[in-house]
This record gives sequence, C-alpha cells and structure tokens, in this order.
Amino acid sequence: MVVIGIDPGTATTGYGLVEEERNGKIKAVSYGVITTKPDEKPEDRLLEIHRKINEILLLHRPDSGAVEKLFFQKNVSTAIAVGQARGVVLLSFAEAKITVDEYTPNEVKQAVTGYGSADKRQVQEMVKTILNLNELPKPDDAADALAIAICHINSIAYKKLTNG
Repeated sequence: MVVIGIDPGTATTGYGLVEEERNGKIKAVSYGVITTKPDEKPEDRLLEIHRKINEILLLHRPDSGAVEKLFFQKNVSTAIAVGQARGVVLLSFAEAKITVDEYTPNEVKQAVTGYGSADKRQVQEMVKTILNLNELPKPDDAADALAIAICHINSIAYKKLTNG
C-alpha cells in the first residue's frame, strides 16, 4: 500500500510517499517540497500547488492520503494561507478519488516519536530510522510530510487490528 502525506503551506508544501511492504516494513517512495514564489498572486500560487500535487498523484497513484490538520495559529493570515493550501490539496485528492485522513501535529509526533511534543529534529531522526534512510530527510516540510504518511499507515494498521 502506498500512502501520501502532505504538510500544506502556500510558500512550501511538503509531500512524502511511503509504501508498506507485505512484511510490514515501511519504505520511502518519494519526498520533497512544492515551492511557490512570494511575489506571485495568491491564486497563481494555489494553482501551482494544485498542478504539482496532481502530477505527484498521477505519477505514484497512492492508495490513500493524509494531510496535516489545521490548528490554531497566532498569525491569522498564516492560518488562512495554510487553510487555502489544504483546500487545494483536498480538492486534488477528491479529483483523484483518494481517501484522505487528517492528523494534528501532536498526533503525528506521537505516532512517529512516541512523544507528542517532539521537536523537528526528533521527528526527522525517527523518520530517518523508520524509513531506513541514509540521511535526515530535508527540508523540514518534506520530513513532516513523511511523518504524516507514517502516522497514517500506523493508524490504518491500528484500525485493522481493532475493527477487523
């Protein structure tokens, strides 16, 4: 099963695809970031995110997806921009008929590190270990997207154990 995780943002949207093999091991398929230029109009930035997400979905054809849930931010304009990027990502998933779940940053940290208040470096280290990568996944947005995908795979496994 291939899962895509998304860490949405207008300036930088992280993506990470992981695959759970039959033996239960999880491996990285692809990860990176979609960046937009700050001098572009907001609608053009959102269109770029939409196009790139669609390309990634078409290329990798994930079975399922996960997006970081919007949480309260002190900066309202940042929260609105993140919400707009999330909306574009959710639209892309809907168009591709990919089921999507949402996780808070604390849920992701808990699933990956065992500690809901882990810092960025701890998340990167655990993502590296879980996926058996040679180096820390960078930038942070890509590492966070991989962590979201790992969290989603763990959540799916837990649901299978408890519901069926």
